[in-house]
Amino acid sequence: MTNNDFSLALDLGTTTLVGRLLGGDGAVLAEGRCANPQGVVAADIVRRLEAARYGRAAELQGLLAEGIGALTDGLLQQAGVPRERLGAVALAANPGIAHLLAAESVEGLLFPPHRPVFRGGAYYPASRFALDLACPVYLFPLVSGYVGGDLVAFLFGQDQPGVATLYVDIGTNAELALYAEGRWLVSSVAAGPAFEGGEIACGMQRGPGAVEDVSIAADRLVLKTLGEGPPRGICGSGLAAAVAAGLEGGLIDAAGTLRLPGEVATNLARYLGERQGQRVLRLYRDARTELYLAQDDIRAFQLAKGAVHAGVACLLRRAELPAEALRQVVVTGAFGSALGLETLKKVAMLPESVLEKVRFEGDGALRGVVRFLSTPGAAARVARLAASLRSYPLSGTPAFEKAFIAALNF
Repeated sequence: MTNNDFSLALDLGTTTLVGRLLGGDGAVLAEGRCANPQGVVAADIVRRLEAARYGRAAELQGLLAEGIGALTDGLLQQAGVPRERLGAVALAANPGIAHLLAAESVEGLLFPPHRPVFRGGAYYPASRFALDLACPVYLFPLVSGYVGGDLVAFLFGQDQPGVATLYVDIGTNAELALYAEGRWLVSSVAAGPAFEGGEIACGMQRGPGAVEDVSIAADRLVLKTLGEGPPRGICGSGLAAAVAAGLEGGLIDAAGTLRLPGEVATNLARYLGERQGQRVLRLYRDARTELYLAQDDIRAFQLAKGAVHAGVACLLRRAELPAEALRQVVVTGAFGSALGLETLKKVAMLPESVLEKVRFEGDGALRGVVRFLSTPGAAARVARLAASLRSYPLSGTPAFEKAFIAALNF
């Protein structure tokens, strides 16, 4: 890439696509995000892989390529850069999204021993991914069938870790990496789309109009919304904060059940009600919008946070490292930097002994892709990093199932 060219960094998530356009000096000229269009086929990656297996692979590749194209065009237009000046593209994705982008067989991901047939870790012509670009495209390497290039990119974007550091990338799939005694141990757990506002009654992606925080003040639920307009939906951090506020106010019990209004002695009881036969926690209403958490939404959040908590517990146990020995926990992903430590504590997403060691970083995987495009010899460095990551499968193991059940309550 010459100094006169521009480059594009992409993080392709199951729910959301995020990109940054960089100048020749590495400066960020434009940034944007959009929904992954594959969501019209299925919200979760497993159902998409099954759809690809039964004949919809070309459709899923086309949808993803369409989303990448629209995001690219928006970034170029935002910066006033002509498409022909784009000199390089690098992207990171989980194993499922990477296989769908490349239209590769998904059999190995769906069935034991869950090994990818496509590893990435190289530059490809854009046509390999059905993209209308004249420049080569680098795809971050996959580590295994359940640990993808998005985690590799997240780790590549960090400084050299010290002793006992845990990295958590929270999204539809929560990917985990533990660095201890000079070695890496990595894994992932299926969290579902709730963390990104998916399959939630009033959910939306993080953006203008999204409720990103909920707190209690003088028997009132106070909402913090992104942008200047009224609330339009609830994003992942807003979901976590609303559950935390419900727990704090006694509106939700420790098992995750919404209480009846008569069971709450404070004026907060007025936020409880029913909708279509299901208990709800009402958050906001105006002439055009009604926002609430349904009981099913809280259950979806419980399953997601329970998976993350259990995954962390199992990873630490496998490394024979007590949680108290961790020096730092770096959290990125769907919540970005919007999730406060108090919220994290109230919903019991991580072991309590590590909470004060948590540092949030927005778009960690994207940061790593940006570093790749701005660093000479980055491909070799990424390859060495990926090769050093030792995979530890969790899903379906007795240890994980036991830890998961124990982690469901708040």
